[in-house]
Amino acid sequence: MALYTTITDAITDYTGLSPTAFFTISAMAVVVYKLVSTMFVAVKRDQQFTLREPVQIGDITEEELRPYNGSDPNKPLLMAIKGKIYDVSRFRMFYGSGGPYALFAGRDASRALALMSFEPSDLTGNIEGLSASELEVLEDWEAKFEEKYVKVGQLVSERTSTVEDETKVD
Repeated sequence: MALYTTITDAITDYTGLSPTAFFTISAMAVVVYKLVSTMFVAVKRDQQFTLREPVQIGDITEEELRPYNGSDPNKPLLMAIKGKIYDVSRFRMFYGSGGPYALFAGRDASRALALMSFEPSDLTGNIEGLSASELEVLEDWEAKFEEKYVKVGQLVSERTSTVEDETKVD
């Protein structure tokens, strides 16, 4: 009992809080830490979280970008702005399935970002007809993505065949 009294007196003396308040705040801090730390993981395997290194995918078409929309947890989450493809896997809770920005994953979302729109019709890389202020908003988004995410590829209008493709035997 003396140990309990010593500990509770020490908590009050050092923190100015009652032991109940101290342990409540400590428990809340642990919960917040656990919650925030899960925001920065990419893949959940056997209840163990790992963060993937971004993989360079090179030049791909919009059709080839679509599968990187979060529907397959083994694939990275990719998103394009003005044809530049970024790996947004670090923030799977935002861009992954069920996340608030999930509709942007696997697409070039330039027009939607410039217009600050969540309309499916705006999920395109076509920026024709945007006003100067909308283009400025898009430039801001592009700068944020360049600062925050790794560029892993570039959108191309169509896949060009290579000598390797031509020599493949089916």
